[in-house]
Amino acid sequence: MNLQYRIDLLDRLGKYILSGDSQWQLAKEKAGYENGWFVPAFTALATENIARHFLQETVLTRWAAQYEIPASRNTPLTAGIIMAGNIPLVGFHDWLCVFISGHNALVKPSAKDNVLIRHLVEKLGEWEPAVLQQTRFAEMLKGCDAYIATGSNNSSRYFEYYFARYPHIIRRNRTSVAVLDGTETAEEMEKLADDVHQYFGLGCRNVTMIYVPRKYDFIPLLTAFKKYAYLSDHHKYKNNYDYNLALHLLNKVEYMTSGSVLLVENPSLFSPISQLHYEFYDTADGPALKGKADEIQCITGHGFLPFGSAQSPGITDYADGIDTLQFLTNL
Repeated sequence: MNLQYRIDLLDRLGKYILSGDSQWQLAKEKAGYENGWFVPAFTALATENIARHFLQETVLTRWAAQYEIPASRNTPLTAGIIMAGNIPLVGFHDWLCVFISGHNALVKPSAKDNVLIRHLVEKLGEWEPAVLQQTRFAEMLKGCDAYIATGSNNSSRYFEYYFARYPHIIRRNRTSVAVLDGTETAEEMEKLADDVHQYFGLGCRNVTMIYVPRKYDFIPLLTAFKKYAYLSDHHKYKNNYDYNLALHLLNKVEYMTSGSVLLVENPSLFSPISQLHYEFYDTADGPALKGKADEIQCITGHGFLPFGSAQSPGITDYADGIDTLQFLTNL
């Protein structure tokens, strides 16, 4: 499979995702049965973003042209990929980088997101059997030339130990924040609600902390957040909400709520499911974030990413700011 052929296959895969094909619909339903967090609306959002932002011939061609990818790679290496499973197809971009680079992929999917990636690779294999030689799945990643692993801060220590002798990318916990200045429009507040609530807040690009000026009026924000009031009908999410609410009541912690998310003043960037942290800032330059760069995936707000775009990364928006395709090209 030369580079152009791989691009053509990926473009076809993007069309398949957007087509509403019955096999694809069944795969998404099965993924939802196996992981209760993969509700239809959020699975559709994740997969359609991939199709529209990644799997387009012009996007792929422009992206590949930025790197020294040979038209045909005669001696491909094997990259092991350990995928996360917090949101649907969260590990797809890593696989995409390996596939477009011309190397082989040995993939360990997350038990929480095992259905979708296998289905898409098998679909590519129906169109071109060579794909099933280029991408294989395994529970143990042995004999690889390089590794890409995504996990928690705890698991990353094990990855660093096991893969220390090989070229590797190890990703740890990250989250996203928003900086508000009080001049946001109602439309921007609704888009911030998307950044906070999509995927139940489980993604590293979900906003879990907002920085607001002193004497900030939270009423418009809470009103906008009611857009996602329906999340309280989801039992797993509601259990988290009720648990955190009970803790605040018992500990007499001040909180605000939109009915579906709790706002609590807390300096931690990471907030539990169903909770959003906030912190005040006083300076005209906004909050001091430089010392927290290693924990922040992206920032939304005026002067940063536009509100509502956190969960719509482009093909060159690499996780943790590490250029995965350049890493693979340099192997």
